[in-house]
Amino acid sequence: MRTSRGDHTTHTDFHAPARRDRTAPHTRPRTRPRTRPGTRRGTRLLTTLGALTLALAMTLAITPSASATGWQPRFGHYVALGDSYTSGPLVPLPKPTAPLGCARSTTNYPTILAAQTHVGSFRDVSCGGAATGHMTEPQRTPLGTNPPQLDALRPGTDLVTLGIGGNDEGVFGDLVGICPGLRDENPSGSPCRDHFTEAGTDTLAEAVARTGERVGAVLDEIAAASPRATVLVVGYPRITPAPGTGVTCPDVLPFADGDLAWADDIETALNDELRTASENHGASFVDMYPASYGHDACAGLQAWIQGKDTNPLVAMSYHPNAAGMYGVATEIRRTLSAGN
Repeated sequence: MRTSRGDHTTHTDFHAPARRDRTAPHTRPRTRPRTRPGTRRGTRLLTTLGALTLALAMTLAITPSASATGWQPRFGHYVALGDSYTSGPLVPLPKPTAPLGCARSTTNYPTILAAQTHVGSFRDVSCGGAATGHMTEPQRTPLGTNPPQLDALRPGTDLVTLGIGGNDEGVFGDLVGICPGLRDENPSGSPCRDHFTEAGTDTLAEAVARTGERVGAVLDEIAAASPRATVLVVGYPRITPAPGTGVTCPDVLPFADGDLAWADDIETALNDELRTASENHGASFVDMYPASYGHDACAGLQAWIQGKDTNPLVAMSYHPNAAGMYGVATEIRRTLSAGN
């Protein structure tokens, strides 16, 4: 996902067609969290995430290989494709694989999934800032070039996860790069939505509506390269609080109140495009919205998404942290189990 158009450093991803029911059973609105450096709560947050990261790292380290146990894995060759919501920039610990500009982490969801499901072999070619075009074209980063991600596929590949779409046409970069700066104009309104509305048309919603077709084309390429593969398209988890909860946290997620709901509409529309592409091109969709209810950037110690401030010990701004990566891996496993 990214923070500005044309910037190929690690960034994020993400009209509004008919909205699906995105609300969970009624819960009491959460109190706005306030985590400040030096406070006991801030210390507890780092301690909690640090412990989780250590536990995940130990899980990966002690998981026995298929060859060591004689157990035959369900999947022989797993390939992970995607953008920074897959690669996990700054989620401890980084994976020293080329190119370094892709910012892959050893606790991103593909690595967790590969360890938990005991796949025979595993390749993670995800890269921060990737768009659908980088599935078939090289991606240049400040620290090297990532080959076309689909080059990692082979005829015997039998598991593929794809997390892509938010960087297409700079949608996510526009959201996180422009909306926070407009909040002061109208904190209770929707100045960012107004900024991207031209002649009554929501330009970001229109951009999202064009993304599904490109994702569908990528899925066709995957099917041609690896015809036996189980393919899962991974949706984006919630960044903003669920509409109707009344939750805001301008010190963490500095969007105007109306723009929080609008940003949720944009992300929901993107996920709907990914779902439709999956259904039309023979893939399964991993819906992260229900699973991430109550884990948005405003959720304090329960957050799966980092807020506006990058923390080199936790995650890049507006990106999943270690808990979020574990949550995505869990939901993928649930989807795989349901398909049995």
